[in-house]
Amino acid sequence: MLNFLHILVIGVPTTPLAPRLPRPSEGSAWQALSQVSDGVAGSVLVAMPVFLQAPWVRLSPFTAALFTAVLVAVGVGLEQQRSPRLRDAGSLLVGFAGSWLGGCLFWGWCRLHPIGHLPIEAFALPLAVAGLGGRWRLGCALYLGSLVGTAATDAAIAATGLMPLWPQVLLADPLAAGPLLQQAAQRVLEPGSLVVVMAAAAVLVQTCRWLWPQGRAARVASAALATTLAIDGLFLAAALAAPKLSGLI
Repeated sequence: MLNFLHILVIGVPTTPLAPRLPRPSEGSAWQALSQVSDGVAGSVLVAMPVFLQAPWVRLSPFTAALFTAVLVAVGVGLEQQRSPRLRDAGSLLVGFAGSWLGGCLFWGWCRLHPIGHLPIEAFALPLAVAGLGGRWRLGCALYLGSLVGTAATDAAIAATGLMPLWPQVLLADPLAAGPLLQQAAQRVLEPGSLVVVMAAAAVLVQTCRWLWPQGRAARVASAALATTLAIDGLFLAAALAAPKLSGLI
């Protein structure tokens, strides 16, 4: 009876409305998928230079460096699109272009001087830091995460006394570099060096864990750091197990 009177007076039933369904972006599954995609994108763009850029720079450093313009042009074009995914992809591609150019400059012309590795790779550091608060933040986070990973790797190489082997390995024939790489890997496994390497790895892992829940840009940086750590471990294992093959990388 009360429901009937309520309908006559107000014109709507008193039964409660159905709960609002969450939008896709609000669902936990969608958020998890977004987090995974951020991590995968960061990992792929950090691992790619190892297998694509390294042989290209060895054969033709000038054309590899020129390819930076293509990466930037495509990235800027994607960032201008309406789709948020395309804009994010464009931002990541521009950040990747910064790491790509730094790698081309060092490995193409300055590779025998390891002391210049980090300064050359860090040529875009002021721009990346300034861009963290703007629309290019994903690309800036990718560049910075990759740069921090490079700094950690170089610091570990220096702390374990391997820096003098750097130019020797690069000057040797790729097939002959295997024994030198195996020697370096065995030195890493010495007690003092192993403590340094494990401590550096632990710091990187904790940094990745801290960054991951801090937002999208932080997740991209976390993925870049984690991928750097994984690649370093892969190279160490390759130098121990198959030094002749690792000399070709």
